[in-house]
Parts: sequence; structure tokens; C-alpha cells
Amino acid sequence: MADQTRKAEQFRALHIPGKPLVLFNIWDAGGARALATAGAKAIATGSWSVANANGFADGERIPLALAIDNLRRIVGATDLPVTIDLESGYGDTSEVVGETIGLAIDAGAVGCNLEDSFPANGRLRETVDQGDRIRRARQTADAANIRFFINARTDIFFQRSPEQHDDAMVVEAIERARAYAEAGADGLFAPGLADITLIARLAEASPLPLNIMVGDATPPVRALAEHGVARVSHGPRPYLVAMKALEQAARAASAASA
Repeated sequence: MADQTRKAEQFRALHIPGKPLVLFNIWDAGGARALATAGAKAIATGSWSVANANGFADGERIPLALAIDNLRRIVGATDLPVTIDLESGYGDTSEVVGETIGLAIDAGAVGCNLEDSFPANGRLRETVDQGDRIRRARQTADAANIRFFINARTDIFFQRSPEQHDDAMVVEAIERARAYAEAGADGLFAPGLADITLIARLAEASPLPLNIMVGDATPPVRALAEHGVARVSHGPRPYLVAMKALEQAARAASAASA
């Protein structure tokens, strides 16, 4: 537990606005070792990648027990801090979300993503409801005496296409960030947002360090840093790149043997 406590403090200290922590999300222990060798400062799983690597669709389709067992192997494969993508917390109630957080902590995680949409349809939860879920997660972490980093993900920017993102959506994200911070969250994750002007406004007004996910239209990390972003995640992209490379290598091998 002392080692986990140290890693939790180490991970928390990496979230610096203007000098973002870059996370190349992985899905298994082998990926964790590869990133450690490459000089990564921390390890983060991506729920989409973990699910697909194990034959499941995203959206809490992979059994929680399997996701936690996978986490335990990842933690055992590296000395780096590990944060897990827990989607919506695998629970209809805040009490069950708290139990999920407890399982992640027992497996060695020092942080998690916890999103505010329903996994079945992507619809946003009410802010007060998500606040209760975060609050229970915080209570569970505090009871374990670890400064577990709760990265509160808001799916506001998945509700509309990027060209429809506007100031009103940023205002809503800021309101949620304030409520989530009050409930005990440590970071704000806003995947889907790619407009640098809107990113800058959200980073400046959010009481929590801002996490942006890399997408086709996302500005370069340098630009994100200049506009106050504290964390950059690559989401499912590393998995997609790896699987594409595997497919191409297999095609080449088949062609060579024909």
C-alpha cells in the first residue's frame, strides 16, 4: 500500500496545465511494458481497447471481473502509476460505483476515468446524479487512505458533432466541472472537443485540470499545452494502429507464402 500511495502522489503531480501528461492508452500488460521501455511517465488503459482486445464491444460489455483482472496484470508488469478507464463505474447506483472503485484500488490502480453518460445509449446523466456517484467514489478512495485520482469524464461533446460545438456547451461543461469538483473529482476529461478556442475557454474556467483526447481534428499537443491543457489521452488510437500493423504484416506474410 505504501508503494501504491507513492505512485498515487506521483501520478497526481503529473497533471500540470501547460505541461500536459501524455497518455498513450494501452490494453494489456505487454503494452504497459512497451510504454515503460519507451519512457512513459504513467500507464492508462482505454476501455474501448481493453474490451475489443478481449472480444467485447465497448460500453461495459466486458465483465468487470475480467477488466479488473486485466488491470491487476498491468499493475504487476510495471513500476509506473496505472489509471484505469472504468467507463460509467459498472453500476446503476452510487453504492455499486463505490464498490467498483474499491476493486480497482485493491488491484493497484491509482486513478480512474468515470464518465457521466449511460453506457447503453450515451445519454448524459443528470449532474446531481453523477455528483453522487463521484462522491461515493471519493469516499471509497478516502477510506482506503489513498489519493486516488478521479478523472471525471463529461460526454457533453459527444452529444453533437464537432462542427456544432459552441460556447453554450462549454458553459454546461464548466457547470458540471464545478459540481464534480465539489463532489471530489480531481480532473475533467472532455473527449470529443477539438476546437482550440473552446478548449482554451474550458481549460481557463474549469476548477479541475483539463484532459483532452486525441482525435483526427485535435490540435497538436504543443497547441493544447499552450492553451492550458493538463492531460492528453490517445484513447483507442494506439490499439487501432497496432491492429492495423498486425493485419498488414499478416497480409504480407500470406502474400510471401503464396
